[in-house]
Amino acid sequence: MAKRILIVDDEAQLVEMVKMRLEAAGYEVITSYDGQDGFEKARDERPDLIILDLMLPKMDGYKVCGLLKNDARYSKIPIIMFTARAQDEDIKIGKDLGAEEYVTKPFDAKLLLAKIKERIGE
Repeated sequence: MAKRILIVDDEAQLVEMVKMRLEAAGYEVITSYDGQDGFEKARDERPDLIILDLMLPKMDGYKVCGLLKNDARYSKIPIIMFTARAQDEDIKIGKDLGAEEYVTKPFDAKLLLAKIKERIGE
């Protein structure tokens, strides 16, 4: 059975591009374009991994990450922070909240796939 990945990002073109790459690699992909919806989909769908932007409408990625990581039912879902914000402080906050990985935009698709495989396999 294909591993399921939730992408939460408000840039529709970027979401579609990442979705196509992940589906080509054999993953099932769920998409969301704001933090509130992404949080709800994470709880309803229980994906194997979440790719989460920081700068989102309705609820930012830090809050989504914190809410999921502080709930025992969802805390084991690996989260890859996916953002243009690459300051050390941003990375530290993401890690403190429980994000397992941090990928900066513009991103290297091979690096993103490698991080996903490292966390959940193929």
